[in-house]
Amino acid sequence: MEWIERLNKAIDYIEENLTDKIDYDELGKIACCSAYHFQRMFSYMAGMPLSEYVRKRKMSLAAVDLQGKEAKIIDVAEKYGYSSPTAFNRAFQAIHGIAPSAVKAEGVSVKSFPPIAFKITIKGAEEMNYRIETKESFRIVGVSVPLEKEIEKNFSVIPSKWQEVSTNGTLPKLIQMMDAEPMGVLGISTCNEEEPWRYYIAVATAKEKGEFEEYTVPAATWAIFPGSGTNQSIQELEKRIVTEWLPTSGYEYANAPDIEVYINPDPEDAKYEVWIPVTKK
Repeated sequence: MEWIERLNKAIDYIEENLTDKIDYDELGKIACCSAYHFQRMFSYMAGMPLSEYVRKRKMSLAAVDLQGKEAKIIDVAEKYGYSSPTAFNRAFQAIHGIAPSAVKAEGVSVKSFPPIAFKITIKGAEEMNYRIETKESFRIVGVSVPLEKEIEKNFSVIPSKWQEVSTNGTLPKLIQMMDAEPMGVLGISTCNEEEPWRYYIAVATAKEKGEFEEYTVPAATWAIFPGSGTNQSIQELEKRIVTEWLPTSGYEYANAPDIEVYINPDPEDAKYEVWIPVTKK
């Protein structure tokens, strides 16, 4: 329950700052996790990215403001952080389906998006297998791509990188270098407060890195969930972990990378494990 309360305090922070800059790092601090983990939790639980929620809340309030007789579009746009009236018009029409100038007319329909409130919902039981393991640090070698602070901007970046390594000969080279635990092709998100965010496609190895990059995954405790199926299946498992397992597990996110271990990396018939860094509450 404490975990849900922290999420709701983060929503309170958003509401208090809709006319100011919303600091994603501050949201992570309120929820006692990284900005990356907060955004993942939010998107899975709310069913939309955090940036989309913020935009909908701003446009919902902007519509109310514009219904005032004296309200000027340029003033309302600036109030909600849009320095360009064109950008404000585009965002407003995307949400409401009409231009801001049309709101003043009587009988015009606009949309209202109330603030989200999180709560625990008891669902029909479907078992989830997992284990808790504490591991020493280990070295990985592979390739990486930088990640944006707004994680939905990375939804095309990561699949594109997987496609690249699968077709340019990189993946077979990495598999040949694999000689340490965890055995499998690794997808690792290093999204913490201490270093730039990156996503690695790599293997654990003691061999020379050669043409590749290297990174040391820090010692940590992970909740490890096995799964199988397609790329869509791993996303469904990650959603269940965040929405079903984590709230009542007695654990919370730790400041360490998220890891996907592809034991069989075939995208249509994968066998994988999802590693979530955790600490006991």
